[in-house]
This record gives sequence, C-alpha cells and structure tokens, in this order.
Amino acid sequence: MLRFLAERCGFTVFAMEFGFSEAFPLDRWLQGEGHDGDLAKASRAAAEWGAADLMHWLRHHNRTSGHPLRFAGLDLPEAGGALRPALEPVAEYLREVDPDALHLVDTVLEIGDRFLEGCGSGAAAAPAWAGLEAAEQNELTATLARLLLRLRAVEPLYVSRSGQSRFDVARRRVEAACHTDYMFQAANALMSGRALAADLSVREIYLAESVRWHLDHAEPGTRIVLAAHNNHIHKTAFSLDFGGGLTTLPMGRHLQRMLGQDYRTVALVHTADHVPEMYPDPSAAVGFALAEAPLEPAAPGSVEAALTDAGLADRITLTDLRHAPRDEQGVPLLNGIRFQSSHLSTPVPEAFDAVLAVPTVTRDRTVRF
Repeated sequence: MLRFLAERCGFTVFAMEFGFSEAFPLDRWLQGEGHDGDLAKASRAAAEWGAADLMHWLRHHNRTSGHPLRFAGLDLPEAGGALRPALEPVAEYLREVDPDALHLVDTVLEIGDRFLEGCGSGAAAAPAWAGLEAAEQNELTATLARLLLRLRAVEPLYVSRSGQSRFDVARRRVEAACHTDYMFQAANALMSGRALAADLSVREIYLAESVRWHLDHAEPGTRIVLAAHNNHIHKTAFSLDFGGGLTTLPMGRHLQRMLGQDYRTVALVHTADHVPEMYPDPSAAVGFALAEAPLEPAAPGSVEAALTDAGLADRITLTDLRHAPRDEQGVPLLNGIRFQSSHLSTPVPEAFDAVLAVPTVTRDRTVRF
C-alpha cells in the first residue's frame, strides 16, 4: 500500500507515530547514509519496536525506486517516556548559539535522569514521575517553560547564528520536552482516577502540529502518508475505560480542523478471534506486557460484525465509509470498532473515511516486552 501511494498517487513523505527528534538520524539512514546493517545505530527504537522490516524495506525502496520517500517523526520522545532524545540535540545547538543557556537543559536532564532511567514509554514514566518530590516536579516544568520562552524571545539572535531551519528544529524539540512533561502529570492523574477531561489531548495536539510543521517545512504540494494507531487518526473525540468521561481529542480531530477534506483516514481492523493485548506491568520497561487475549464475538453495529455478516471475515477488504448507511435521524448504523481486545463505541463513518480489514493478526516476536 505504501509503495502504491508513493508510486501511483504522488505521496513523498512517510510519517509515523515515532519521535519527532529521533526521526532525523533515521531519515538520513533511510536516504542511504551508512550501511544496511546500521539501523540500530540510526534508531534503537526502530530496530527494537517492530519497525525493522519496514525500515529496511524503505531504505531499499529509496535506493531502487524513482519515487523515494522522506521519513518524518511526529511524536514525543519514546512515546512520552524520555527527555534526552529531544534535549540532547538542543544542548548541542545551544553550545553553538547560546552557551549561557545550557544550564537550563542541564537542569532538566539532571531531574529527568532521577526518574526516567529504565523507562521505555509514557506508561512507565508517569508513575516514576509521581515519585519525585513536588519541588522537583515544579522545577522541571518551570525550567522547561523558561527554556522555551527564551528560544521564542531571542529567535532573531539564534537564527542569525544558525539559520532558520536549525532554529525551527531546536524549538520543536523543546516543545516536545514541554509536552512530555505535561503528559507525565496527565497520564499519572488518569491512572490515579484524578484526570481532567480530555487531558491526554496534549500528546495528540503535539502529533497533529508536527504534521503541520513538516508540511510547512516541505516543498509545496507535499503529500504525507501517516501511520498511527486508530485511536490517534480518529476524527471524533472519545472516551476509554478509565472511570468514564472524555479522555482525549485525538490527533485526527485536530488534523481535520487544520486540513479539512485534505485529511483522510483509513482504519485498520481485523476479524480474528484473538489479539495481542497490552496489560499493565510495573516491572516492564515500557510499563506493560503483551499477551494473547481471546475475543468475544464482535458487537452488533460494529465494523467487525458487519464484515462477518456480509461473509467477508475471511478476506482482506477495503470499505469506503463515506456513504455508509444511516438511520432516519442521520445517525450512522456503524457505531463501534474494536480497540485491541475491547470495544469502542463511536460513529465509525464520522471517525474514518474507510476501513482496511484483514482476517488474521499475529504478534511480532521481535518486540521483546
């Protein structure tokens, strides 16, 4: 599908739910830098989180195709579980343009190292953050705010010393760290039953604004293929099973507001009777473990039930939802979709433009958690 979109439809950038900062060295490798066996050097996350086959394919595609793809990251560092991937390059930048401000980055990294060691995602980082003294939590937030405000205030000076492009990347990296710090608190509050409504949207707006950032910094006419979880590309707000209430305004909701009809979403679903599920595990570096979960029959009104009822459960299908049936009040008849091993109630044709369905799902055994 990715090759089709590049070669037949004119897409030139492949973006993923992947760290904004970490994607730059990975993109250089994908464009041909280094050796084929250097993926882990370019990106440990890509090599260890189930993306290795895709990245090797992309490197080969870029070398052999007349329609190469740039790679773009959109996310917080290590899905909100780290600060160093965003701020270490900022420290290098400040050594050149503003050495006197280096102590701000040093302070943040020193605090971060006290609780982030061994954390591999936001799910692990949030409870670790909760173990800090309140004074340290506040110092982390205040120092990051001061760093970002300084970058904004002295932009002309920095640009005169480095150029606009390098400044823009550095600022976006600091913004990633600020959003990550917020998500430590938001995710911990959610796990503790004290979350503000839609508080997880802070990560989602960073993802969406990263798409806009890449469009703004690309050639006119650039078209982006974006790969992310259904719950990120989703165009309507929704709630998860964490005590009720609105959980998040997803990236897709923000992108629809930004891009209008230029934003199109294709959900990926399956009709198997089991799925690899994430279960909380405080002993795991990422905060959860993967295990196979059996599935109940698909709920009536769900995409999966509709495919089964139509006799299509054993096929790969692509269904256009833009003209999906509605009741007399205009409410979509498709009103649910599986969310891993659970069910998410949502007006499916308003959340997605199409659904790609496959009959099987398997766990990637290269992912070691």
